[in-house]
Amino acid sequence: MANPQVTAVRGIELNVRDLAASVAFYTNIWGLSEISRDGGSVYMRATGDEHHSLGLHQAASSDLRSFNLAAPDKASVDALHAAALGFGTKVLDAPHQLDAASGGGYGFSLTTPDGVSLTISSDVARHAERLDDKTKPNKFSHIVLRTQDPDRMDAFFMDLLGFRLSDKNGHIDFLRCSPDHHSVAIAHAPGPGLHHMAFELPDLDGLMGACGRAKMAGYPIEWGIGRHAGPGENVFSMFVEPNGFAAEYTTEMFQCDEATYPKRSIEYWKSVPIQPCSWGLATQRSEMLHKARSGTLTKDLNESGTNLGPRAAAN
Repeated sequence: MANPQVTAVRGIELNVRDLAASVAFYTNIWGLSEISRDGGSVYMRATGDEHHSLGLHQAASSDLRSFNLAAPDKASVDALHAAALGFGTKVLDAPHQLDAASGGGYGFSLTTPDGVSLTISSDVARHAERLDDKTKPNKFSHIVLRTQDPDRMDAFFMDLLGFRLSDKNGHIDFLRCSPDHHSVAIAHAPGPGLHHMAFELPDLDGLMGACGRAKMAGYPIEWGIGRHAGPGENVFSMFVEPNGFAAEYTTEMFQCDEATYPKRSIEYWKSVPIQPCSWGLATQRSEMLHKARSGTLTKDLNESGTNLGPRAAAN
């Protein structure tokens, strides 16, 4: 098969020290729904048809466990596995039938050049029904990874997995595998690790309702609500969840037409005035968000053996 490609980002898997507390947060506040358990693992769906957008796994310390990408069929999975072996990246296993609790399907795992694990799969179980609540995420939107070698990471995703470059702004490289402007982004920052993860709401009104639910529960917006003035042009609101990870609600991601979308260079973005928010509202990021996106907050919480609880009075 020539040029096999992944077609979507399915979701993310997190190791957490307090599984029960994490499940409670993502159910009651973030708006996901538990669909299956297997030992110390809990799988949670959004309102769309993807089997799960988040896997939570009991562990000694909280960190990014892996993330999941979709391939169109078993032949594509096999072709990507063969390509990965030839590419020289670390391949963790051969294509095989995956666990039913996580949706089953057919896939294999490998690592990025920075050692972050990911699984590529096809034929994963999907939900026949969609949940009707626009204040809850309808899918996992994108993952942003920190790295000190962005060129090597870009080559891994584009040359091996078939991602296309949407934009570079000198700080983050934005890569797509679907019409969404970016499904994976590479942050030029000390790594490796998770910079932030984003979940999509169906529209702006739904995002506002989701943000209100989190704020009223004591989890303040650390940056936003705003609209990115640069690549993606999506609406965003950034939070810090109990394990110290940066988590985003987003909507209205720019949709790329493969035939006409002009990827824009660093020079282009240097030539246009960029503000933190095109509305002029979300101009300041909190110090806690900086610590979360750098990975230091999760590290500090692991060392102290504590989690973040509600931090703001409802108003």
